[in-house]
Amino acid sequence: MERRINKVAVLGSGVMGSRIACHFAGIGVKVLLLDIVPKEPTEAEKAKGLTLEHPAVRNRIVNEALQAAIKSNPSPLYTKAAAAHIKTGNFSDNMKDIAGCDWVIEVVVENLDIKRKVFEQVEQFRKPGTLITSNTSGIPIHLMAEGRSEDFQQHFCGTHFFNPPRYLRLLEIIPTPHTDPAVVDFLMHYGDLNLGKTTVLCKDTPAFIANRVGVFSIMAIFHIMQEMGLGIDEVDALTGPVIGRPKSATFRTADVVGIDTLVKVAKGVAENAPNDEAKKIMDIPPFLQKVVENNWLGDKTGQGFYKKTKGEGGKEILTLNLQTMEYGPKQKARFASIDAAKPVEDLRQRIKMLSQATDKAGQFYQQFHAYLFSYISHRIPEIADDLYKVDDAMKAGFGWEIGAFETWDLLGVEAGIKNIKDKGLTVAPWVEEMLSAGVKAFYKVENGKKLYYDLASKSYKNIPGAESFIILENYTSNVVWKNSACNLYDIGDGILCIDWRTKMNTIGGEVLDGVNKAIDRAEKDFRGLVIGNDGTNFSAGANVGMIFMLAAEQEYDELDMAVRLFQRTCMRIRYSSIPVIVAPHALTLGGGCEMSLHADKVQAAAETYIGLVELGVGLIPGGGGTKEMAVRAADEYHEGRIEMPILQDRYLTIAQAKVSTSAQEAFELGILRHGVDDISYNQSRVIADAKEKAIELANEGYVRPIERTDVKVMGRQALGAMLAGVNGMKFGNYISEHDAKIAQKLAYVMCGGDLSEPALVSEQYLLDLEREAFLSLAGERKTLERLQSVIKTGRPIRN
Repeated sequence: MERRINKVAVLGSGVMGSRIACHFAGIGVKVLLLDIVPKEPTEAEKAKGLTLEHPAVRNRIVNEALQAAIKSNPSPLYTKAAAAHIKTGNFSDNMKDIAGCDWVIEVVVENLDIKRKVFEQVEQFRKPGTLITSNTSGIPIHLMAEGRSEDFQQHFCGTHFFNPPRYLRLLEIIPTPHTDPAVVDFLMHYGDLNLGKTTVLCKDTPAFIANRVGVFSIMAIFHIMQEMGLGIDEVDALTGPVIGRPKSATFRTADVVGIDTLVKVAKGVAENAPNDEAKKIMDIPPFLQKVVENNWLGDKTGQGFYKKTKGEGGKEILTLNLQTMEYGPKQKARFASIDAAKPVEDLRQRIKMLSQATDKAGQFYQQFHAYLFSYISHRIPEIADDLYKVDDAMKAGFGWEIGAFETWDLLGVEAGIKNIKDKGLTVAPWVEEMLSAGVKAFYKVENGKKLYYDLASKSYKNIPGAESFIILENYTSNVVWKNSACNLYDIGDGILCIDWRTKMNTIGGEVLDGVNKAIDRAEKDFRGLVIGNDGTNFSAGANVGMIFMLAAEQEYDELDMAVRLFQRTCMRIRYSSIPVIVAPHALTLGGGCEMSLHADKVQAAAETYIGLVELGVGLIPGGGGTKEMAVRAADEYHEGRIEMPILQDRYLTIAQAKVSTSAQEAFELGILRHGVDDISYNQSRVIADAKEKAIELANEGYVRPIERTDVKVMGRQALGAMLAGVNGMKFGNYISEHDAKIAQKLAYVMCGGDLSEPALVSEQYLLDLEREAFLSLAGERKTLERLQSVIKTGRPIRN
């Protein structure tokens, strides 16, 4: 049977339930969100004459929870409009409505008896064949299905989302012995393709995979810090982005997750996994017990290992001193090896450097890796039969850029074993057996595919589902051209892909040269080109440092050449003889956005934050972005429509430096095009999906587009109104004098200049106006001040 998910019921509207509901609504699925009926009306409800029978009272808990979720930041919805897909109700009145749902997800309190009562109700109303899953993070899945019907048990399993569900990509799928394998296969695929998740098949063991390894890692760090006499600020400096972990590192992560939750998981593993060789690490250290006793549980109670305070200088974050249990100013952590490693862009190289260091930081990493590698070796096959599942879970659930077994490979399996034994720990026999058989690594790459070592067959196997992904680091043997910034890969089927590795993936001369070279090569020997990468961000835009240097030294001819090169590159993306697909994700600002605007098609990750932000640094988009927004406005002018509001919308998108909070919102801003551009909800699929789009266009007989000479511009008819608006904002002190100057130049370009009446112009005409405005603004002192501020602090000043 072909299973489809058109409507989902979410039972429980707490923090997780309401946000899971929002995530399904965000992908266009109808959602029924239910919770309990309050015990009695509030005083405010009584004052209005409402009784417990009134719908507003009966649905108060679910409605307030949903509104709190919708208002939260970051938003759990891709667009605010998606909230309309959610209908609320309560268990007493609306449980019967789950009969019309294709999937029922239980997200009530972590209490087995309560969950069983809910499932008893569900069984009364669900139609046979409906999926039923639990979002539990700790209760054994098989216990919840006991006593239920055969059909219920066949369609029941665990689906453990991580918080926040929209942003954390892990979805653990935990079947019971009775779960139909077809149900598991469906959820693994649906979670990946539709929900954008890294779906990991887990065994029904305590804390499953990610929390089992993640909480062990945190508890191990707590023990190491006590042994080494380290403080909270030092540990968070050691366990954050410098080793490819989130900025929240260790203690900030505990505050966000909830320190009580961390303790609960640790105790749960210690109690329910009696054969865990490292369960002593799960013992709660005295400082952690004291924090819980004080009810300093993190963000939920306003203080934990960190505490926000308001002082004379504004907000300040204080750090808990674990010896005195008092808060004090954050301390700058100083380690010579960290200072030496920070400038190294390559994370793998950085981890190697730090792990070989001889200072206190190096000692910390050696001890931590000994604990981690020993632990994960013993968890296979206990928590998962396949080692890649541990890495997938830690990357998607805890934000590790490199997985645990991947890190072990990086540092050398033999060296890792020696370190484990030197620290008095043990390694699981299968690892040494693997080495004895001549297998020296947990992973290897062949023909662009990453293979993992399989314990059962004692051989390498393909990672299931990985054929849907193109991960560029697996294609290093397929590089057909490169320079110091870019790599051009043959990704098969006649399609090339170019990526670049610069700081924040900014775009400078070498990147532009690389894109032009890629188009040349594709036009000569291939069928299409993808512009995409596996970096943290697609691109933070043009190289601001280069622009500042040329402008500050008044090298205007050089700057003019650089702007012309950017414009020509974007026009080549649009007007090449092969299809060019741009595949953005995460930050896609300024020049990265301009490249996307000129693509034949954009294949964007759902989490794409895209926009033209140049006005913030005192410039206008100069790589064709201003021109393109004027062209898109002109293409919307139709007989009978008022043209000015259309142009004004496009103008304000640039003037207000709007950045989408998702790819879906980018359609609303007019940056992505309905019916042309598309979204991949799983970021790992973006490049593979972009490749398919290039193949489709090539198969359709792609023909080079003809450059436009028919762009309608409004001239003075629109320019006067826009300038009046700018002056009004300036006189009202909403914008500075320099802001007004930039906005006026932007209006001049988008209106086609000071033309006496509307006219048809070429794209090149608009590009020339755009470039002249960009260069004139680059010479302004206040623009230079803004550029300098961005270089020094990462933020423009308001001047």
